[in-house]
Amino acid sequence: VCTGYGDYFSSGNDLSNALRLFTGSLEETMKESSGAVREMVHTIIDFPKPLIAMVNGPAIGIATTMLGLFDLVYASDKATFNTPFSKLGQYPEGCSSYIFPKIMGLAKATEVLLFNKTLTAWEACNVGLVTEVFPDATFQQEVWSRLRDYAALPKNCLALSKQLIRNVEKEKLHAVCAKEFELLSKRINSEDAINALQQFFQRKSKL
Repeated sequence: VCTGYGDYFSSGNDLSNALRLFTGSLEETMKESSGAVREMVHTIIDFPKPLIAMVNGPAIGIATTMLGLFDLVYASDKATFNTPFSKLGQYPEGCSSYIFPKIMGLAKATEVLLFNKTLTAWEACNVGLVTEVFPDATFQQEVWSRLRDYAALPKNCLALSKQLIRNVEKEKLHAVCAKEFELLSKRINSEDAINALQQFFQRKSKL
């Protein structure tokens, strides 16, 4: 089970580190800024047990895109989902370039990944990214009660059943992940990507 602590599920990558790393070589930049994220995505793809996300609040960037790789996604009605990649001069990640069109449809995935649309919990549920939405006041109680029931199920049966469902596309997902990070590596030192990040921090400093 993956969940957040406090008001957010996750605010995504630390962009201040990304901007700082632009001063180094491309090879060093990619190794430091994307290596951990890439490894995390490959680990999620290969993870043998059922993976469940409890999205307790806003999920931004990789925190949203990785959810397509989870087996169940439960969300508080206060959760929101945003992938501001084009706003920051970046590309989709977490296999979302493949999974989101598949589960949402091309038009909605384009709106989310290219045009930075923020989804409410109910909208995310309606397009298939979220399994079920719960009232925030009872979210923890209701979901953990359900998870305790799941934990009592035969573990080997769950793992093998997941493999039947997921293994068909595992090779494809690894290839998609590799392609996404290949494109990101070409963009990370590009002028428009750096300008987009600098503008982001300038807007933040004025708040």
